[in-house]
Amino acid sequence: MAETWRDGGFGLYVHWPFCEAKCPYCDFNSHVVSHVDQTRWAAALVSELARYGRQTEGRVLRSIYFGGGTPSLMAPETVRAVLDASRDHWAWANDIEITLEANPRSVEINKFEGFAMAGVNRVSLGVQALRPDDLRRLGRLHDVDDAVRALEIAKSTFNRVNFDLIYGRQGQSLSDWEVELREALDLAADHLSLYQLTIEEGTAFWDRAQAGKLRDLPSEDLGADLYIATQEICEAAGKPAYEVSNHAGDGDESRHNLVYWRGGDYVGIGPGAHGRVTVKGQRNATVARRAPGDWIKAAEAGSADLEVESLTLQDVWAEYLMMGLRLSEGLDLERARIIDPKRTDALSLDPLVELGLIWRNEARFGATQQGRMLLNTLTAELL
Repeated sequence: MAETWRDGGFGLYVHWPFCEAKCPYCDFNSHVVSHVDQTRWAAALVSELARYGRQTEGRVLRSIYFGGGTPSLMAPETVRAVLDASRDHWAWANDIEITLEANPRSVEINKFEGFAMAGVNRVSLGVQALRPDDLRRLGRLHDVDDAVRALEIAKSTFNRVNFDLIYGRQGQSLSDWEVELREALDLAADHLSLYQLTIEEGTAFWDRAQAGKLRDLPSEDLGADLYIATQEICEAAGKPAYEVSNHAGDGDESRHNLVYWRGGDYVGIGPGAHGRVTVKGQRNATVARRAPGDWIKAAEAGSADLEVESLTLQDVWAEYLMMGLRLSEGLDLERARIIDPKRTDALSLDPLVELGLIWRNEARFGATQQGRMLLNTLTAELL
C-alpha cells in the first residue's frame, strides 16, 4: 500500500470529553461531571500518546488539536504535559499549529494566558450565535457580550483565532442570517467555521423533533439559500470557503483539519477518539473506548483502543475521495491513481462536469459550489 498519507501530513487529535453542560444539538462524545482528576487524566493521555509514538517514530508533527467536550476545562498543566510528551516522540514542524477549543465563558477565558504559555497558538471559540434568544435555545451558557469579550482576549493572546457559528436555526430568516454573518465578519477572526444546524439522532433536539416540538426549522429551499448567501458574503469579505463549512483567507486555513481532508495520518487519543495511522505500509482506522471511565482504566492498563481496523485499498481510496470532495482544491488525480488505479480510471466525471457538479483539469478534480450543495448524493454517485 503506497503511503500517500505523507501528502496530507501528520497530526495529533486529543479528545477531552468533559463539559459544564450538554448542548441539545450536540452528538459528540461529551459528559457532564462535577470533578476531574487532572493529574490522572494527564498521565493517561501521555501514556496513550507514548504508545502511538513508538509505532510512528521519525515523523514530523504538523498539528495538534484539543477537541471535545470542552478542552478549555483542562488545566493548562494537563495541556503542557501532552505537548511536552508529543515532542518526546515526534519532531515538531517549524510552523506547527496547536489548537484548543474553548467556550466564551469567564472560567475558560481566564485560562487563556496559561494555555498560551503551555504552547497553544490557536484557539477555536464555540460562539454558535450572536443573538441572545438563539444562544438560549442552543443551550449555551454564555451571552453575546461574553462572546465578543472572549474574541478580543483571544486575539490579543493567540496568533490565530477561529470561531464557530450555527445557522439554519429556528425561525431564522435569510435576511437575519445575512446581518448576523456580516457582524461576525466584522469581529475579524482569521477563520470562521459556519455550520448549518442538523438534527442528529441521540440529541435532545432529535427527541424534540420526533415529538413535534422543534418548530420553525428552515425548509430545504431556505437552507440552500442560507448556504449560498454564506458563500457569497464570506467570499466578498476575503474569506472564501476552502472546505464546505470552513472559511479563511489564503494561509489562514486550519492546518489540522487539512490533514483530515487531504487524507493524512493522525493519531487520536482520548475517549471515543478516531485515528488513521499507517504502520509498516498498512493504514489502520483506530477507535478508542468511548466511556471516560472505561477509557482511562484501559489506558492505564496499556491500551485504550476499542478497535483497530486494517483498511483495504478500496477503503483508502474511498476516504480520499469523500474527504477531498469537501475541499475547494479538490483531489489530486495522480495520487488517486497511485492509491487505486483501477477505480480512478473508472471514474465517470464527464457527465457530472456537464451538469456543473464537478470541475476538472489535467491534474485535479473537485466539487463545484453546486456540487457541494449535493455532496452526499455526488459522493455516492462517484463511489
